[in-house]
Amino acid sequence: MLLIYPPVAKPSEPPAGLAKLAGALRSAGFPCTLFDANLAGLEHLLAKPLLDADDTWSRRACRNLKANQAALRSPALYGNLDRYKRAVSDVSRVLALHGKNQGIGLSLANYQDPTLSPIRSADLLQAAETPENNLYYAWFSQRLAKLVEDTAPSHAGLSVNYLSQALPAFAMAGFLKRHYPHLPIIMGGGLVTSWLRHPGWSNPFSGLVDHLIAGPGEGPLLKILGAENLLPQATPDYSDLAKNAYLAPGFILPYAAASGCWWNRCSFCPEKAEGNPYAPLATDRVLGDLDSLAGQTRPSLLHLLDNAVHPALLQALTEQPIGIPWYGFIRISEMLCDRDFCRALRRSGCVMLKLGIESGDQKVLERMEKGIDLDVSSRALEALREAGIATYVYLLFGTPGESRQEARHTLEFVRRHHEAITFLNLAIFNLPMASKEASELKTRDFYEGNLSFYQDFEHPRGWDRQKVRRFLEQEFKRDPLVAPILHRDPPVFTSNHAALLQQGCRFV
Repeated sequence: MLLIYPPVAKPSEPPAGLAKLAGALRSAGFPCTLFDANLAGLEHLLAKPLLDADDTWSRRACRNLKANQAALRSPALYGNLDRYKRAVSDVSRVLALHGKNQGIGLSLANYQDPTLSPIRSADLLQAAETPENNLYYAWFSQRLAKLVEDTAPSHAGLSVNYLSQALPAFAMAGFLKRHYPHLPIIMGGGLVTSWLRHPGWSNPFSGLVDHLIAGPGEGPLLKILGAENLLPQATPDYSDLAKNAYLAPGFILPYAAASGCWWNRCSFCPEKAEGNPYAPLATDRVLGDLDSLAGQTRPSLLHLLDNAVHPALLQALTEQPIGIPWYGFIRISEMLCDRDFCRALRRSGCVMLKLGIESGDQKVLERMEKGIDLDVSSRALEALREAGIATYVYLLFGTPGESRQEARHTLEFVRRHHEAITFLNLAIFNLPMASKEASELKTRDFYEGNLSFYQDFEHPRGWDRQKVRRFLEQEFKRDPLVAPILHRDPPVFTSNHAALLQQGCRFV
């Protein structure tokens, strides 16, 4: 089987989904070939000469391109934030120029076609019917043809996780269907899962895609391939991907110890709205996998992909350290207020934790059913700071229960804890169409497209998106205690590179 990860996604680490599928298929006796077309497509574009670099920035970016690519793969760059930002900016500039030549908005993390939308099924089908119009076509048509001819796969699978991958993925599917009509096409991944679990879903892609898979794909894929017995979940197989030169100073190992979320109660949560169940691996299995994978890939950093790492796994990591730096997303609880436990986490290799604090107003958090107490958050942030663990804090503005007053409470919370907050992610609330709360609000179309997940709504307290943006730009971001935190955030790569900027994660 041929497994493809299409452009465009952040090229800092290998696609974990493909590695999981490879482990399951190979353990069941099914050979497969993995193709990270996202990274390979990036390298192809950056290797092409540009003839229209006619301004100072563009000329500098083209002149220093190879040096910047090498620097992003070198530990030394991550010790100098300004040099790091310039390298990312200049590489992004070269990509933008390549995209501009064909009218595409292109970056290290996005692909925007002004004439086609990834949230309209008709546009995705158009991308499949005219793959030659895709920016990557001249390259992927040759690469895919050679892969099919060399490996003679029984099926072709595309892992589509982000909207930024949708148009290139469908262009690839259209090319394969046109030239290899006998080759069944399978699509899965996070974006496909959200489509399939959306209320009222009706498959518009039946003439193009033979199988659409929601959720973890190992079991369904083995059934499609005719496996007689479904084996227990296998250890992910990164052997095809570990040799790739991702834009990071060493191999970053992504690993999911669970699918779904163990809390699964928050209002407006996509996992809850889509009915994704929580399915964890046994802790002993996780530790065994990590030990085995660390030996095989010799990673510089472990990225735990769970929506929220379970407290039992956190405890196990302190008792059986894996010997490499790691980071992941966790829920704030009393456990993190224990200074001894936080120090044990740091000794285990934890260099950064991502925390969904969302709001600095307790009533807003209660309306969102976050299960978070701000006093606990305050004590946890301080304990993590003392332990030397960086924090990447996520805040959400514009929820139905918030107004300017509550937003200012969030600003004050950040000000009080500015020394304990290393990075900030500021998001403006989108109302999921599938959430039960949507029926309680006056809504209207937010994006034009039958595959949209969100709706605009009339805010019950008049705190609309325009006012939220104005508050963030004119008040929140300009605060003298907040601005330095926002300045530290890595451009484009954000949390995927943030841990690399920490002292405990500089591999020199």
